[in-house]
Formats: sequence, C-alpha cells, structure tokens
Amino acid sequence: MQNNQTNADSVRYLPPYERRGAVFVLSGPSGVGKDAVLQELRKLRPDLRKALTATTREPREGEVAGKDYLFWTVEQFQAHVNAGDMLEWAEVYGNLYGTPIASVEEARQGGNDVLLKVDVQGAASARALGRSARLIFLAPPSLEELANRLRGRATDSDEDVARRLKTALHEMTRLPEFDYVVVNDDLRLAAEQVAAIITAEQCRVSGIARLAE
Repeated sequence: MQNNQTNADSVRYLPPYERRGAVFVLSGPSGVGKDAVLQELRKLRPDLRKALTATTREPREGEVAGKDYLFWTVEQFQAHVNAGDMLEWAEVYGNLYGTPIASVEEARQGGNDVLLKVDVQGAASARALGRSARLIFLAPPSLEELANRLRGRATDSDEDVARRLKTALHEMTRLPEFDYVVVNDDLRLAAEQVAAIITAEQCRVSGIARLAE
C-alpha cells in the first residue's frame, strides 16, 4: 500500500506543471531609484505584470491616471480601506498610497507574476496580511549617495531632504523583515539581480499550483 502511494505521488509530480502567479514587492527609501530599476527590469523581464498603486497625491507632470497610478480622493481611498479591498496601504509624507487587491488578482490571472513597488511601510503590511509575497529591499550604496540623489531630483527642499534621510535611516533598520536586499550602486546590475531573484523564485517547488491534466 505504501509503495502504491509513493508511485501515485511520483506520477502526480511529473510535468507539465502549472504555477501560481507570484507576488514580488520592491521597496526601499525614497530616492533610492525604485522607478529607474523597474524601468530597466522591464527590459529584462517583459513578462512581469504590474499592479496599479492607488494614491491620494496629485498627478505629477506626465503621469496618466489608470496607467501610472489610480488617483483617488481621500474619501475614495478610505472607503476601499474600510471595505477591506487593499492588499497594503500606508500614509507617506501626508499622502495615502496602497495596492488594491483587485489590481493584484487581475494581474495574476493565468499564472502571471506580479511586481509591486511600495514603500517600506506598505511592504510590511503586505507581509502582515499573510499573502504569499517575496519582499526585495532596494538599498542605496550609502546615505551620502542617497542624499545626492534626493537633491538631484530638484523636487525637494533642504528640509524635505533632511526628513527623507531621517526616514531612510529608520527604514534601513527594517531590512531583516525582507527576503532579499539589492544595493542600487549600478543600475543595470541592480536590475539583473532583481531579475535573478524572480527567476529563482519561479523555480520553487512550492509555487506549483496544480498539474495540467
């Protein structure tokens, strides 16, 4: 009887395999280069799906509603939070940011992998909800370099830069909560390392949902 069960299990795990769509969360301090790494990563992994983030901030120049972000009012955002519709959310520098669960599930259809870009608070929220997600922390090569990048954006005052650096110091202490860390010293290399993490996770046996008949 035991041998028959072993044989049955062996047959069950023969290919072809069908995977669940995985969720990857890229996070890190403001100014570390998350958008730049994502842009480079999409060249390496065009198969990744993007789940739209909702925010209460005003659109920046060139941003398109429904493509770059979901731009909601505070009332709309709070209504979705109260309804339990958010995978994660957090208040960042006076604005609300979060990822609707529907946006993630839509992107995961057909076994597609989803990549989310969220702040450090939001990443912790995603893990706390108990959903399967791999958290990747994008770190600066140094705080001095992070300060230079923030000043180079020319969108923040000296006070804002100082505040963001103070926040970054606190966020770096939460690194042990993440699964991986990638230092963004070289943009191409950082994107390649994130792509390598995703490839390795796609080979996990635990990612097999069921076998195609």
